[in-house]
Amino acid sequence: MSKINKNILRGALLVSYVLIIALVIYAFGAIYSYLNTGADRSKMLHTEVKQIDQYLPEITWQPLTNEGRPMDAQTLTAIENDYLDGWFVRHVAYKTNTTIGIGDYYTESARQNLFNIIALNSENKTTVIGTTLEHHPTLEFFSEDGQLAVLTDNDVVEYKRLFKDNQLITEITEKSSYKITLLLEDGFWRVRHMVKIKSEPYTAQVTQPVSTTTINGINYYPQATPWAMFGDHFDADIIASDFELIQSTGLNSIRLFVPYEDFGKSDIDQNKLDQLITILDLAESANLKVMVTLFDFYGDYSVLNWTLTQRHAKTIIQALKDHKALAVWDIKNEPNLDFESRGTSLVTAWLAHMIDFVKAQDPNHAVTIGWSNAESATLLKDKLDLVSFHYYEDLEALDATFETLKSNITDKPIVITEYGMSSYHGFWNPFGNSEEGQAEYHKTIQSIFSEHDIQFMSWTLYDFGKIPKEVVGRLPWRQNAQKHFGFIDENGIRKPSFLFIANKKPSAQQH
Repeated sequence: MSKINKNILRGALLVSYVLIIALVIYAFGAIYSYLNTGADRSKMLHTEVKQIDQYLPEITWQPLTNEGRPMDAQTLTAIENDYLDGWFVRHVAYKTNTTIGIGDYYTESARQNLFNIIALNSENKTTVIGTTLEHHPTLEFFSEDGQLAVLTDNDVVEYKRLFKDNQLITEITEKSSYKITLLLEDGFWRVRHMVKIKSEPYTAQVTQPVSTTTINGINYYPQATPWAMFGDHFDADIIASDFELIQSTGLNSIRLFVPYEDFGKSDIDQNKLDQLITILDLAESANLKVMVTLFDFYGDYSVLNWTLTQRHAKTIIQALKDHKALAVWDIKNEPNLDFESRGTSLVTAWLAHMIDFVKAQDPNHAVTIGWSNAESATLLKDKLDLVSFHYYEDLEALDATFETLKSNITDKPIVITEYGMSSYHGFWNPFGNSEEGQAEYHKTIQSIFSEHDIQFMSWTLYDFGKIPKEVVGRLPWRQNAQKHFGFIDENGIRKPSFLFIANKKPSAQQH
């Protein structure tokens, strides 16, 4: 073998040796790195619990007077986070009848009790879907070595739905108190003992009905940004001009919509909240009252998400509840349309809870629900301060519909918070209504309102050039009809119906 060939062989062997050594070192390094991530919560938790996104019940600590070692704020926050995460994992376990994640939040003795319950439920084909909505913990003891904490959690509000063979058996809301012992292990707090010391059925305190002023108003979106008025396209000057126009017609109120996801769900977008406050400021300047419709485009209702919807509502309510322009909280727009897909009992349970929660946050303003029809309007009527529904049916039936509803609801106002007629007739609906037909509709319905003293909010000020598919879907005949419900057309010209936007007839000048 030539000298050159031998050198090539030696070089190849040397390179191979170096590569093998490098791979071995890399492998050992990866193993070492993995083994040293044991105290990293984000790597340890099988359930990937992220408290800010998953579980945010109301929690109110009692003043610290505990025995043992003084408690610092950082440690108390860590205890709170791990304790609530433990509740969340427990709810997930009972919902799915699986044990994943329990070992991360419960010590060996505590988790065995949970395992036994899950095994029994699984054997009996029983599931429990629940959540806790309020906690009021007291720190009783914190050990000198900082490894053990004892809590009493009073008045824990729990909601549960019990299923047998996937059929709902019962719903339970109770108020309970627990004694809890937590141990610090592997860098976070695990539940060692959790004992229920008392429990009783829970019913929210009934607040006195809130009186409201007479509502003669309109649903509002700016013409250029329907269903997207917040964010980068927000224009206070346009809104102020529109409000002056609305007030000049003799109307006294507007209905606004707060989209749940677009506003940040449980983590409210502060910029959009500031814009909402600005809208109420502009309404006040125009001498208009505001009905704020919460949870627009929300359609989940899952029990495990109830704490997130609480946090969303609380942030908005606390920001607006003292505003002079605020008149009414509308919990949800047309929630009965979700009955079929989400289940009537679940949607109604969420609504009932949210009514109580909103009233607890703001007992001074009226609460309603914008039902899509009169048939649903008697639901939860005893909890509401005013009953509201939408009416797009034949006007000949409105007299009887309203009188029937009024005979069933005698102790609070009834408001039609949406009504109207599209003036679209074209390729997709050649037999649709003309602008003159739309005007006749509004003239007729205003006479009915006057005769029966019905409060109202029409749909809507403007025709729109584009309708989001989330509103009416993609079908062109529905899209085009929805574009033409306004009193003012796309070119800013007042349609004949503008004369009947309110009982008071404004001048017919061009806009």
